[in-house]
Amino acid sequence: MRRKVTSGILLLLTFITNILCSQPSFPDKGQVFVDSIVPRIDIFINPDTLQWIYDNPESNTEFHANFIFDNGIIKDTVIDVGFRLRGNTSRWAAKKSFKVSFNKFEPGRKYYGLEKLNLNGEHNDPSVIRAKLCWDLLREFDIPAPRSNHVLVYINNNYYGLYINVEHIDEEFVDSRFGNQDGNLYKCLWPADLDYLGSNPDLYKFTAGERRAYALKTNVLQDDYSDLAHFIDVLNNTPDEQLVCELDKVFNIYDYLKIIAVDIFTGNWDGYIYNKNNFYLYHNTQTGKFEYIPYDPDNTYGIDWFGRDWGTRNIYDWQQHGGEVRPLYTRLISNSKLKDQFSFYLNKLITEYTDENLFFPRMDEIKEKITPYVEVDPYYTLDYGYTISDFHNSYIQALGGHVTYGLKPYIQIRNSTAIEQLILNSINPVIKYIGNRKLFIGQNLWVRAYVEDEDTNPEVKLVYTINYGSSQFKFMYDDGEHFDGEEGDKIYGGVILDIPVNTTIKYRISAEDNFGYYSIMPCSPVIVELLESEEPALYINEFMASNDSTIADEYGEYDDWIEIYNGDEEQVWLGDKYLSDNLQNPDKWQMPDINLEPGDFILIWADNDPEQGANHTDFKLDIDGEEIGIFDAENTGFFFIDTITFGQQITDVSFGREPDGGYEWIFYIIPTPGYSNVTGSIVEIFNSDNLIKVYPNPVNNGIVYFDKSLNFQLFNSVGQLIARGTKVRSIDVHCLNKGIYFIVTDEGVNIKLMIQ
Repeated sequence: MRRKVTSGILLLLTFITNILCSQPSFPDKGQVFVDSIVPRIDIFINPDTLQWIYDNPESNTEFHANFIFDNGIIKDTVIDVGFRLRGNTSRWAAKKSFKVSFNKFEPGRKYYGLEKLNLNGEHNDPSVIRAKLCWDLLREFDIPAPRSNHVLVYINNNYYGLYINVEHIDEEFVDSRFGNQDGNLYKCLWPADLDYLGSNPDLYKFTAGERRAYALKTNVLQDDYSDLAHFIDVLNNTPDEQLVCELDKVFNIYDYLKIIAVDIFTGNWDGYIYNKNNFYLYHNTQTGKFEYIPYDPDNTYGIDWFGRDWGTRNIYDWQQHGGEVRPLYTRLISNSKLKDQFSFYLNKLITEYTDENLFFPRMDEIKEKITPYVEVDPYYTLDYGYTISDFHNSYIQALGGHVTYGLKPYIQIRNSTAIEQLILNSINPVIKYIGNRKLFIGQNLWVRAYVEDEDTNPEVKLVYTINYGSSQFKFMYDDGEHFDGEEGDKIYGGVILDIPVNTTIKYRISAEDNFGYYSIMPCSPVIVELLESEEPALYINEFMASNDSTIADEYGEYDDWIEIYNGDEEQVWLGDKYLSDNLQNPDKWQMPDINLEPGDFILIWADNDPEQGANHTDFKLDIDGEEIGIFDAENTGFFFIDTITFGQQITDVSFGREPDGGYEWIFYIIPTPGYSNVTGSIVEIFNSDNLIKVYPNPVNNGIVYFDKSLNFQLFNSVGQLIARGTKVRSIDVHCLNKGIYFIVTDEGVNIKLMIQ
């Protein structure tokens, strides 16, 4: 039973503003990473446990501890966090680094949206500022990087020193930056050179020591490395003339060019380019591209363990030599257009972000703020014998050993030598973050893109075809009035008007500057379709918005659930359909890639734990009432297949259709998750130790009696409270309409009452 629908029924969704755009977000510092002051973190842990942690530096075992955070505005206590050592060489240092896990002993718990914190001792850095400068610079340069601040760490009321508090890179991090967390996140440590090993994804699961070089941190049960293998294949094996087009399909090239610029400016030899180490790759499921995320930039600004001069090293030949391969750096720098764009970014970084007249005052401000806490740091002197004089001198001169530059001299020399080495040519405009607003029936197609060039006013066009016709174009604008953000923010917007049903649009973005340099991206056009929906007969058949003891998921958790029923005469593929608890956001959660057979049911866990599997959504249900909707594929304009708006619900009582796929909704005292709602029973008593007799039931009119005095609430079939009573033995129901009602007693007894 399928019917084609072409009407403008989706007009109720006209306020949807979701955008298919790859531009990252940058959350503010919030309370945890405020850096106008130096917050205090207290850890309270059993002293014997703390001693064991110090005696076993290689252990990653997390122990029970209590956590207090005080920034002068808030003072919070979090009971029972996980606490352990973190890092590599710092595990054997006197000043160790620590990890705090808020969700270790209470799964799902977060502190200001964070599951973990990294407290880094920075024992190699006498200035205690290098990593903070790197993280701040990356964010200022519009690279999604962790937030950070200096904090005071106390353990059992003993001062352990000045630390840098760094945001943990995990599924919460990528969700806050890229708007999704269901992609593969790889932590890449030495020797992660991105060299091609073969087409078999398992080849990239090789280990170095006791860990994988490319360690999968999300979707670990699937353990599927096929996306990484494909990316590495494209990176290494694509012919030079096709590299930009093919790599752009699977990797965010242009943001990585900016990261190269930052790595070379800061002398970050312990990252990918030199040491094949310390980075993350995230497969952004919204764009289909991998994102490069920098990690652990403490060995920077003149810190050296290799005998190299990072202040003068050639910016175009910065990788490690001696037969080492670094395809992500060398292949991009070998491409003339990408090399010119990298040079543009490095020049911009030097002249607009790190000029000493701009950069040094910020550095001095941080130094002044942290100096009192370094002066009394009991661990500061222990690893290299640093004194407070060394702290002050480290900003202006080398200290010997691995500190080959003072901070300020390094920046001055690196900037001057980079300017000498730079080969600056006019660039082809950079076009990135291409996306469009989701298209609905009868609406316009709004498109936008980020365009950057040395010419501040390039001519930008939306180039498109409709239904494979001739090429057309619309001008795009950066004036704040064309779906383009704020005026002058380099985000350009344009529109194609009045898109009818059964339309296929292909579009690209072109940009030409005043010097005649031209770009058009992406190489393969973006395809947007608005097709008819066949509206399969899928039903929200039953759900429970408060599951305390009815049914547990595969993890033993009693979560909200939604049952979907296929009332069609043929199987329905769910993989291109969506489930949402917000009708204004229809594509909130994509359904599993399965076929649902006619008459079958699927149980979906509405638990906001998508990492637990394909049947776990990224939202929960509200016992006080909300809405649920099933929506068709994106190319139908997210045509709605079935929706319900419901009111107050009862714990461990489900709300469902009677019969399966029927029009009437009733409460089910005995829920049937994953099975038919047809039970054949009228009087149902659930979760009762002492049965209560209700008679007559069904009742035609008049009075219903109980066999003992009780306190009760009476609900109708949509969850509205109709009446309540205290110490009564009867209910007068002659004024109530026919239908199903529910009597809920203070003892937790739930009784279905039918009025005929």
